[in-house]
Amino acid sequence: MTSVDGHSVEGHRRPPTAQQFVLEELRRAITTGRLRPGDPIRQEALAEEFDVSRVPLREALKTLEGEGLVTYKAHRGYCVQRLSLDDLREVYLIRELLEAEAVRRAVEHLTDAGLAAAERAQAEVERAAAAGDVLEMAEANRRFHMTIFEWSALPRLVRLIRTLWDSTDAYRSLYYGEEPNRQRVIEEHRATLDLLRRRDAEAVVAVLAAHRAHAVTAIEAQLSPGTVG
Repeated sequence: MTSVDGHSVEGHRRPPTAQQFVLEELRRAITTGRLRPGDPIRQEALAEEFDVSRVPLREALKTLEGEGLVTYKAHRGYCVQRLSLDDLREVYLIRELLEAEAVRRAVEHLTDAGLAAAERAQAEVERAAAAGDVLEMAEANRRFHMTIFEWSALPRLVRLIRTLWDSTDAYRSLYYGEEPNRQRVIEEHRATLDLLRRRDAEAVVAVLAAHRAHAVTAIEAQLSPGTVG
């Protein structure tokens, strides 16, 4: 069995349903940049490659549309979501506002066990970065940040943050694809952990604001003016 770019997906544990399997593989293709912003989703070819019917593929695409990863246009079908640079900047601005509050609340509740969980996620980030594994780094990076946000004890706020992250997953591989950016992420995460150990909420907010700004700047530099993708 092959993935969307012809690479074998054998070795990945197949989820219990065809829809979950297709959903994971499509999300993987988008997150790693194999399917880039603006690329069409060719359903017939994908159904054949994934060895599934069109039904679970359509359901998976509806889920991804809800997450903001793909979009549907009449007479053209599905394609990977394309954001303007203004859209991307707006998403990151909203993230800054929501994540700052989540961090402040999280520091109030953070336990040694919670800190240890963030440290484990960071160890996974560093292993993936060293291996140049963009997908695993993206997943571990997300675990690192969400582990912190979840200590805010504000589940609705965390759900909003997750939705914003979902909408820009297609662009994260652009950032992690460059080794200097991977190293910068590691350094900024280490600084975040050090400040969390001190329970210095405002300093954590400042470091993470710079962390987001670096990502946006780097993505902008890789993209043509006017649109992302």
